[in-house]
Amino acid sequence: MEQSSEKEAAAAPDPEVPPTGSGSGSGSRGLGGIGSAEALAALGAVGRRLLWLLPVYLAGRAGLSLGFVVAGVALYMGWKGRRLGKERSLRRAGLLLSDEEGAVSAAGLGRSLGKNDLPAWVTFHDVEKVEWLNKILAQAWPFFGQYMEKLLVENITPSIRASNSHLQTFTFSKVDMGSKPFKILGVKVHTGMNKKQILLDLTVSYVGDVQIDVEVKKYFCKAGVKGMQLHGMLRVILEPLIGDVPIVGAITVFFIRRPTLDINWTGFTNLLDIPGLSSVSDTMIMDSIASFLVLPNRLLIPLIPDLHEAAELRYPVPRGIVRVHLVEAKDLQSKDKYIKGMIEGKSDPYAVVRVGTQVFTSKVIDENLNPTWNEMYEFIVHEVPGQELEVEVFDKDPDQDDFLGRMKLDLGEVLRAHVLEEWFPLQDGGRACVHLRLEWLTLMSDSSKLDQVLQRNKTISSKPEPPSAAILVVYLDKAQDLPLKKSSKEPNPIVQLSIQDVTRESKVVYNTASPVWDDAFHFFLQNPAKEDIDIQVKDDNRQTTLGSLTVPLSRLLSADDLTLDQGFQLENSGPNSRIYMKLIMRVLYLDAPEGSLTPRPCPPGHLNVTESAYVGSSVDKSPRPLTASPDAQFGTENVIRIHLLEAENLIAKDNFMGGMIKGKSDPYVKVRLGGQKFRSRVIKEELNPRWSEIYEVIVNDVPGQEVEFDVYDKDVDKDDFLGRCKIPLRRALTCKFVDEWLPLEDVKSGRLHVKLECLPPTPSAAELEQVLLVNSLIQTPKNEELSSALLSVFLDRAAELPLKKGSKPPSPYVSLSVHGTTYKTKVASQTADPIWDEAFSFLIKRPHAESLELQVKDDGHPVGTLSLPLSQLLAAEGLVLDRWFPLSNSGPGSQILMRVQLGLLISQHSGVEALNTVAGEENGESSQKGSETELCIREDGDSGSAQELRQRMPHAHSNSELSDSPLGQLRLTVWYHMDARKLVAVVHACRNLKSTAKDSPDLYVSLILLPDKSRVTKRKTTLRKKTLNPEFNEKFEWDIPLEEAHRRKLEAYIKNGASFMSRPEPIGKVHLDLSQMDLTQGAAQWYDLKDDKST
Repeated sequence: MEQSSEKEAAAAPDPEVPPTGSGSGSGSRGLGGIGSAEALAALGAVGRRLLWLLPVYLAGRAGLSLGFVVAGVALYMGWKGRRLGKERSLRRAGLLLSDEEGAVSAAGLGRSLGKNDLPAWVTFHDVEKVEWLNKILAQAWPFFGQYMEKLLVENITPSIRASNSHLQTFTFSKVDMGSKPFKILGVKVHTGMNKKQILLDLTVSYVGDVQIDVEVKKYFCKAGVKGMQLHGMLRVILEPLIGDVPIVGAITVFFIRRPTLDINWTGFTNLLDIPGLSSVSDTMIMDSIASFLVLPNRLLIPLIPDLHEAAELRYPVPRGIVRVHLVEAKDLQSKDKYIKGMIEGKSDPYAVVRVGTQVFTSKVIDENLNPTWNEMYEFIVHEVPGQELEVEVFDKDPDQDDFLGRMKLDLGEVLRAHVLEEWFPLQDGGRACVHLRLEWLTLMSDSSKLDQVLQRNKTISSKPEPPSAAILVVYLDKAQDLPLKKSSKEPNPIVQLSIQDVTRESKVVYNTASPVWDDAFHFFLQNPAKEDIDIQVKDDNRQTTLGSLTVPLSRLLSADDLTLDQGFQLENSGPNSRIYMKLIMRVLYLDAPEGSLTPRPCPPGHLNVTESAYVGSSVDKSPRPLTASPDAQFGTENVIRIHLLEAENLIAKDNFMGGMIKGKSDPYVKVRLGGQKFRSRVIKEELNPRWSEIYEVIVNDVPGQEVEFDVYDKDVDKDDFLGRCKIPLRRALTCKFVDEWLPLEDVKSGRLHVKLECLPPTPSAAELEQVLLVNSLIQTPKNEELSSALLSVFLDRAAELPLKKGSKPPSPYVSLSVHGTTYKTKVASQTADPIWDEAFSFLIKRPHAESLELQVKDDGHPVGTLSLPLSQLLAAEGLVLDRWFPLSNSGPGSQILMRVQLGLLISQHSGVEALNTVAGEENGESSQKGSETELCIREDGDSGSAQELRQRMPHAHSNSELSDSPLGQLRLTVWYHMDARKLVAVVHACRNLKSTAKDSPDLYVSLILLPDKSRVTKRKTTLRKKTLNPEFNEKFEWDIPLEEAHRRKLEAYIKNGASFMSRPEPIGKVHLDLSQMDLTQGAAQWYDLKDDKST
């Protein structure tokens, strides 16, 4: 969309440059033929260009430095860039909203559309379109514009003129709400939350061509707005539901999070587009919107008169309190570098913890990449689901703090778990993680659990504030008959409410002795039985006290429902001065049994509290455990298989001769997930590259992880950025399979085709051969073998390790290795009976041929070894071994306790599936025809029109489809892969081959795609030795269009490659005319071999 706009702009004539004549006529007129209009236009253009030199001349005349001119030009260029950016953003958003479905279709075709630009109904399956409502809004929008014009001109203008004598000539010179209405992109209805309310989440977007101009004629000042964007998630609550018309008592509206705002200013307010001022102005406007329409603020629209629940609906009691224990972080990135990065220092990390508008900042830990904070914060939660906990980690610097990563978590997960203690990975922080303990505190309306809460809080060591036992909600309604000022003028009353050292202030109500505040405040209480709330009513200058009041909070503990709702007589005030408030207390109770709380993990080599009771003599020691004791998360890992397929419409970055000659790009992709990074190969000079590469990553179900793709153009010096895209890992774990074209963000065009496949380990060895067969048929550019299993190892402890010289205990650690992948445990300090309590995972390619190699070391020297063939796991029940293993090259009683388990990775979306069937089963002849494996080759690129190709791969003893061919048969599958745009041939097997040689031959199959006999079209299988019934099961591909494939012929030769000195002799061949085959519905088939000399 931006490209087309730029082309139109380029096509339009420059208003500052007069158009040149065209044709021979204009060229022959000469100087004397120039008309007065052209002369004036030329002089005007020259004059405008000379005006650019005027600031330089004036600066020189005033004796100013050239720096003032440069600064002015820089400000102008920044303003101009900001202005053009806003116009492009408005234009793009307008085009998207005008044709939403067309834009989504364009995104599906790879055109420039960012992921965040897509409507919510595309991204979330439970969000519904409401086009009928948008049509109603579009129909009513002109009348809304008429109402706004009348409101501004007749009501707002007189108020502004009366507010200040300098604004008496203020007027709205133009009010036009434009033709583009407010739109609702999607609606999500939350069901089952509360039967007395209806909860809606509306994804709203306003990209308007509104134009409102104002003018103060006295000062010749003009300003205004021309175009505006507002995007956000608006929550609408229909509550209470009543048994009478209109069924709904009131509508409550608010934004859960701050919406995004972009305003295109005109006139004098153009100055607000200057860099720096722009962000300040937008922030100030957003602050004013947030003050009444962003949580915890709400807009209440009563639908019935005398709504008694109005105050509770406008300021409801919070849903709960989340207590956040910020414990520690690890593996943070080092941002402090010295001598231009030659010397790497550390970081000075601190954390910013945020829930909505509530923000806390931790202390700074100097020069530490593994900081420990041990701080506790309490947050009020108003809406679940919806509100999120956000933790950002920064490196403290003298100038600008460096960003170290962030994590986000929906507080609904804390509500479901009650207690959640985990290491959360930090996005954009590499391998960094933050350790949080999150507790959901239920609000109880009685004091029966208060003593229990106070006792538990005494055991909690927290900083910077002690834990709270209760929360107080104060609804400040109104006051009556406040005393007048000394000059008998009406006061401007304001209320200050204080509990201990925490003070809140109400808004000011002007010129009244009976103000109505209609406001709410929240206070955390450490011990409500010993605290008071102090209330001061003052004039707005804070000097004159109009009344005061002190209420002991112990009164609430004996009140019904812990609530007081009444008028209170003010002290030091008038005789009839009263203030009306509603005080609600709620006790904060952790509704979770002690046994369910997740314990803090013990450091390596240390005992748990339950074990420490047995430390002493050998007589007092507890018996050794017979099995390992991993935590509940052990063995729950999944493997994500990332298929990086292709890209389209990438930007050309390789330009020559200053951009006069446009080249292409040499694209490659960087893939990141779970701290692991992969890099694809470079495709030279291609804007629609194909990689077809596969990466495998072991992942845990930790919230907030994403699969990230960054596309670059390979250059000699610095690689150019071609775009990025992301997929939430949680989506792949939930759906098990994701196949999408992802639009590239931060660039004008380009999209990336990827597949994500979630492979949960299956504890069964029955399908191992099928998995190995399927993996052998999936070819990658480097012919790398895919993993067939996941090995999980929990290393519990060791016993009776040999002592050092001098009878000193060792400080052991363990090195584990499988097929080149090695992990190490932490060191257990000075003990012959170490406890490691650590888990590791390995990707296994061939379980029957690999082994787990384990070495126990002390200061780099082995003190014991163990080699465990994985074939033992394949024979074990449930593919699990959990016991003590004796160590070799160690002491006589040296053992190690561990749990080792294997899980097969069975792909359901590889394009190849193997299923056990029995041929002839329906005829009762299965014993004669033998068993065989049915192979399905699928195209998963389009779930709506998936093609399936079913083939039967006979084993050596199968007699199905026998033929009396004198030379034998070859089994082939040939079809066209629409998604990959490739011709595919699978060579399965040969049978009953005839050979004149005395010994069994060494056979292979050679394929040639005629009429071209060059090396480009030739393929051949691997050699199968000493057999006349070889099985190959190998797949080959040719990159040609479908139309071209129909014009080709395929020849397959079976050749004997046993003779080293002579040319391989063909045993027979198969000739296929592809024009006579249905390549879109290919099938596996036995073909009779013909003599090589036949046509």
